[in-house]
Amino acid sequence: MPMEPIQTESTLQALIRQFQDCRHQTEQLCAPLTPEDHVPQPTVDVSPPKWHLAHTTWFFEQFLLGPFNPEYRVYDADFAYLFNSYYNNAGKRILRPNRGLMSRPPVQEVMNYRAHVTQAVTDFISSGSADARILEVLTLGIHHEQQHQELLVYDIKYILGHQPTFPVYGEAFGLQAEKQEFSWIPMDEGIYSIGYQGNGFCYDNELARHRVFLEPFRIANKLVTNGEFMEFIASGAYSDFNLWHADGWDYLKANQLSAPLYWHRLDGQWLQYSLNGLVPVDPAAPVQHVSFYEAFAFAEWQGSRLPTEFEWEAAAGQFSWGQLWEWTGSAYLPYPGFQKAPGALGEYNGKFMINQQVLRGASVATAPDHSRNSYRNFFAPPSRWIFSGIRLANSL
Repeated sequence: MPMEPIQTESTLQALIRQFQDCRHQTEQLCAPLTPEDHVPQPTVDVSPPKWHLAHTTWFFEQFLLGPFNPEYRVYDADFAYLFNSYYNNAGKRILRPNRGLMSRPPVQEVMNYRAHVTQAVTDFISSGSADARILEVLTLGIHHEQQHQELLVYDIKYILGHQPTFPVYGEAFGLQAEKQEFSWIPMDEGIYSIGYQGNGFCYDNELARHRVFLEPFRIANKLVTNGEFMEFIASGAYSDFNLWHADGWDYLKANQLSAPLYWHRLDGQWLQYSLNGLVPVDPAAPVQHVSFYEAFAFAEWQGSRLPTEFEWEAAAGQFSWGQLWEWTGSAYLPYPGFQKAPGALGEYNGKFMINQQVLRGASVATAPDHSRNSYRNFFAPPSRWIFSGIRLANSL
């Protein structure tokens, strides 16, 4: 995870402020919740907000304070078992589906834990004891927490959106209408450089930068809208197996899917749960909460396809992106020259490079300094609770 070297006191103070701001932002995301909202885990993909608050804290304790600060004392020895996620090198942990069973520690104790670790990290970094490796881990921890901030938004929406009263969280993370006229952006065949380039932070899965040859293609200048997806539904597409991958068709039938997640058909009108409650579906806004299966089927229905992640990155400078993560047709695989970091931090990305699909771009829930056109997000094809959308492409 390369980063720009820390060379001046002002730069170091800026990194400390970034850390503190990040910690504060996570807590602000949870501020509208009741204590009871912090606990549920309605499905295995969703983690309780309390778990996110504690896990992002454990990350700094486990990978920064514990290894590098000999004066630090662990806040609670049980927390490593309770709030580790998937780091086998870091020891045993509770099973992911059981995160919602923990009524203890209570939310306030988790907040005390956060305050303890935030202060300990601030004091340690401010003491002047941090070398380049420590600052790399601090930077990774900030970006790790920013990832969890976005997951927090997804999970909060799922928790609230599956309650019968459709409670209001607040006017946040809404989408803007795709107002521009649809057009295709043509891209010439040629050799394109793919992957992160620069001196700032990136994840290891964005490396190594390499060249790919692309055949000529065209890519849409805008995301697929709710109105277009309503036409897809009305055409009977959810009943037409010809449009779907076999795996997608099996998943659709097993789960009785007939519309995007959070859509409800009431009195002949499509409504959707937003964080501001149950509202009419805006036909001009981009469709979201669709799986890779649904994105693929829609592209088939349109006589198009999804772009590869390489096509998306090559063309990204020619269209607006950032409202929703965009499904691509690319499986999540290592780039040529990819090297996994040693130890527990090497588990961050590499071990998930199977049975996942790449999404590109960012979403309205992505931290402002956490998006770049080389960022490789990845989720399993059935995933629908994420902020995902569709951009079409075609070969020429």
